[in-house]
Amino acid sequence: MTDLPSDKKIVLFDGVCNLCETSVQFIIQHDKNDVFLFAAIQSEIGQKIINHLGLENRGIDSIILYEPNQAYYYKAEAAKLILKELNTWKSFLYPLIPTGMIGNFFYDYVAKNRYKWYGKKESCMMPSKEVLSKFL
Repeated sequence: MTDLPSDKKIVLFDGVCNLCETSVQFIIQHDKNDVFLFAAIQSEIGQKIINHLGLENRGIDSIILYEPNQAYYYKAEAAKLILKELNTWKSFLYPLIPTGMIGNFFYDYVAKNRYKWYGKKESCMMPSKEVLSKFL
């Protein structure tokens, strides 16, 4: 996947999840250093990245942070690393967020209930003109 910008980190997210869309909007709002680009997991480019990473058979439908030609992270570790990059007072929570089995336990609990608690759309979100350049 050499056609992806190597100077950006790519956030793959569930494009029909209301919680995920709200999270993407939060990241965009606080991404003052223009670190992130976004793609829905359900999109063509999202599926290409997932296949490139070899994750297509792992059933990952949660957030994935991909640093092209370097590494990828998912679930609690991805959330923690994204928060670390943001310019917000909430970044102080970074050291408090658990990763590994404990962090993923909490992450999986929320992820399992996200549609029930926050709802689901019929189709992926459409970015506004103001933030369209942040989406692949």
